[in-house]
Amino acid sequence: MSSPADLARLADLLGDPTRAVMLQALLAGEALTAGELARAAGIGAPAASAHLAKLAEGGLVVVHPQGRHRYHRLASEEVAAAIETLGGLAAATAPQRRWPHGEAFRTARLCYDHLAGRLAVALHGALVGRGWIQPAAGGWTATTAGEAGLAAMGVDLKAARTARRFACDCMDWSERRPHLAGGLAREIASCCLRRHWLTRATAECAGDPLARRRLALTPEGGRALHAALGLAA
Repeated sequence: MSSPADLARLADLLGDPTRAVMLQALLAGEALTAGELARAAGIGAPAASAHLAKLAEGGLVVVHPQGRHRYHRLASEEVAAAIETLGGLAAATAPQRRWPHGEAFRTARLCYDHLAGRLAVALHGALVGRGWIQPAAGGWTATTAGEAGLAAMGVDLKAARTARRFACDCMDWSERRPHLAGGLAREIASCCLRRHWLTRATAECAGDPLARRRLALTPEGGRALHAALGLAA
């Protein structure tokens, strides 16, 4: 159990709007330089470095030096899940207003290394409804039918099982229902991107720090997910 002081320290880290933008940008699952995060937040390089140092010291971000560059990532899937959950709480407690990020962002996006949005919530429901996953300690496990179906889709189940958690729920902040996280969700996202069923938005989108997370379902992807899981094309 964390102490009140630990909770207050974490809240202080997350409570700064600039750092919140940076963490949102890192939810795309990519490792980004301080310069890229500075542009996302609309601040200068020295200020970005200072904010990133605080996030790293606080255990929310890890830094990977490579040559002349230093790349920043979220420290863990747990950090990503916490940010996604806080986004849902923020949406639930904010005054009623029009959805601010566009329907495309609500439809399909990345949540760290797995899918989020309406498509991800529907996919979770389809996996359960078709009996491809079933409850297990700490989350979900694949059934025999699920292993066959997922393998036929091209999902790497062996790689999925190397994750600390094979499959678990992650509360979707826009839909306020769970989508799937864990190794299985990571490999489903990887499969969809590798097979061009989903495509990523252009990384450089001025004034939109969430652009890196946005995904678009291709016609081929719509047909494939409909055939495999009955998702609406």
